[in-house]
Amino acid sequence: MGTDEEKDFLDKSAKTISVIFHPLLMPLYGMIIIFSGPTLLGYLPFNFKKLLFLIVLINNVLLPLSIIPFFIYKNIISSWTIENRQERIIPLLLTTLLYASTSFIIFRFPIPLFLKSFLLAAFFISLAVTVINFWWKISIHSVGAGALTALVLILSFKLDSSLVWYLISVIMISGLVLSSRLRLNAHNPSQVWSGYLIGCLGLGLFSWFF
Repeated sequence: MGTDEEKDFLDKSAKTISVIFHPLLMPLYGMIIIFSGPTLLGYLPFNFKKLLFLIVLINNVLLPLSIIPFFIYKNIISSWTIENRQERIIPLLLTTLLYASTSFIIFRFPIPLFLKSFLLAAFFISLAVTVINFWWKISIHSVGAGALTALVLILSFKLDSSLVWYLISVIMISGLVLSSRLRLNAHNPSQVWSGYLIGCLGLGLFSWFF
């Protein structure tokens, strides 16, 4: 494989990883981990899991994605990737509001406290990232990766369950996500690592003490 072909392959791989592990999808991956892991939460009724999954899918994935074309049309953002820090402000505010509404809806259900704390933590992390973005660009992909890592660790300790393979998987995924953002020159190392730290500490501390 030539140098140009290798570079093209690495760039395409980085873009693919960035799409597959887009920040909007991370809460869904988190719920998959919660519901599929060998913990008591994995034994919740299937219809109950499906309802919660659909609420997050519609409110925090499909709704934001459906509004992006309108933002582009109105020149609020210049592209789907939203690389410009100032262009991120309105989409981040919208995402935070949607997480707030999801938390409000979920708290009305008689569900385990851990699920409520997970979604509420997602709201506060989104709020923190929004505030930080007013002054500094941070890697939101890395925030999501850090949150998933913390989720697996908290599930392991708080629910006393062995999730070794889950932990290995999220660490490997985190490495791929962070590397892809650096490969695409979307962020510098400090933006990537600070994002990972915020996601990890934000979800970890909130879920542990809530």
